[in-house]
Amino acid sequence: MSPLVITALIISGIVVLFAIGYINHLVENSKLEKARLKADLNDRVRRSRDVSENMPGQLMTPALKLLLSRFELQHGERLLSLDKQNANLRNRIAELREWVAKGDDIPVRNPPQQITTEAMAKDIRYLLENFHGQITRAAQEHLLPANDAKRWLGEIRHMLVQVHTEFFSNLGQQFMQQNQPGQARLAYERGVQYLRKQPDTERYKAQLQKFEQLLARANAVVLEKAKPADDEPSELTEGLKSLEENEWKKKNIYD
Repeated sequence: MSPLVITALIISGIVVLFAIGYINHLVENSKLEKARLKADLNDRVRRSRDVSENMPGQLMTPALKLLLSRFELQHGERLLSLDKQNANLRNRIAELREWVAKGDDIPVRNPPQQITTEAMAKDIRYLLENFHGQITRAAQEHLLPANDAKRWLGEIRHMLVQVHTEFFSNLGQQFMQQNQPGQARLAYERGVQYLRKQPDTERYKAQLQKFEQLLARANAVVLEKAKPADDEPSELTEGLKSLEENEWKKKNIYD
């Protein structure tokens, strides 16, 4: 075998090895990209469902339920193309398609939740932040028109105001029922301050007036409780009595 043939065989072997390595590299990259996309879609499906199922009923509207269902359906359909054997996902997609087809008549079964603790308020705020992220990303990917995204971001801000005002109102009411008007006054003050910071003051004018009335009522109770009863001695009355006695004694001595 001539040296030329041997050289050609060696070069061919090297080329084949490089080709095999390159193909393996492409296959591995494809697998990694598929796994990354699958994980991302699973996360987006989970986030949409989390907000849809856990948002308190007083904040959930048919329009919001419909939007979240559409998000979950869009991500779920893409996920199913990567995970075709997932029967649970297939059933969920069928259910979502039925709901989305109903439009504004989509069923809303979220029960109302009374926001009475700071932990509850934080949990709901987390849901709203989650939803905010979904809206922003959907707009970036042109899954949601820019005008719709802007409107929904405004609604998220409004829902956040609702969460805070409901929490401060419930907290103040609890303290009033527990005969702690001082603590109630602090809760109502927080509500007043929060509403005064809102840029759209006209939208929350009625709520602000209500909180100011509640604050005035709690403050009146605090002042009333601070007043000593007529038959209870106080430092002031005792001091006046002592002063009167001393004046009487002095008057007797000089007379």
